Amino acid sequence: MKANIINNRSMSIKNRNKRKEYMIAFLFLAPWLIGIIIFTLWPFISSFIMSLQKTNLFSSTFIGLKNYKELFSDRKFIKSLSVTLKFVFISVPLKLSFALFIAAILNDKIKGTNFFRSALYLPSLIGTSVAVAAMWTQLFGARGLINNVLEVFGVQGKSWIANPSTALYVLVLLVVWQFGSSMVIFLSGLKNIPSSLYEACEIDGGNKVQRFFYITLPMLSPVILFNLILQTISSFQIFTQAFIITRGGPINETLFMVLHIYNKAFLASEMGYASALSWVLLLVILVVTGLIFFTSKHWVYYESE
Repeated sequence: MKANIINNRSMSIKNRNKRKEYMIAFLFLAPWLIGIIIFTLWPFISSFIMSLQKTNLFSSTFIGLKNYKELFSDRKFIKSLSVTLKFVFISVPLKLSFALFIAAILNDKIKGTNFFRSALYLPSLIGTSVAVAAMWTQLFGARGLINNVLEVFGVQGKSWIANPSTALYVLVLLVVWQFGSSMVIFLSGLKNIPSSLYEACEIDGGNKVQRFFYITLPMLSPVILFNLILQTISSFQIFTQAFIITRGGPINETLFMVLHIYNKAFLASEMGYASALSWVLLLVILVVTGLIFFTSKHWVYYESE
């Protein structure tokens, strides 16, 4: 009898201690949970509800899927989607290729490696700031530094930003220039490749090109996948550069989807339609990243496999 009483008391004490642990854990998690609900989950749900309405700053009317049906007749939406996809498929491979190239150089033991790493990472620290966009405008304008340099060599420059055939590539160049974050990730991946693999390849007579394609790329493929996903999602959300430098022009050649969403939401006050555009953009990102993950089983190699 006494043994049962003692066991019951010990069990109740353990249960109380567990409840206290759960309460303490919940208290620590509460700020994060509240933040997720207020600043992520609730806006996420609200945007979908809004996409089913004709909404402006003063009123809203439920219209079902009409906003989504309207997308197919919106030429600017089709143009913005094509421009965004073109930008992503050009800028992401260029940025990752350049970042990997520089990371491979800095991975070798050369003088001043730490200085070059910091200097090359600096543009990424600045990020998509208004100041960088304004600087790019000055560089590639009709009277910018690029044209001044070309004039020295007798080449008549043009306004690279105002030209429909070059405006998008000016923004691509800006994004590629900010390759520092990808470079740092690649560098950490290169450091984790066992040197014994390179030594074995060298003993077998492999040159630098063979070492890169048969050792570096396969061993680095998980890191490449990680960088590819990050940069793809980031490129779909480009806004500041186009907003400051080109305003979507000339003739909508840099009208990215996020910029089109901004114009519809805050210039045309069509909040419901802008929300529908946002959900379509989310769907496009999911499809593209899903395709990347699906194809990754053919080119990504893991040590455990």
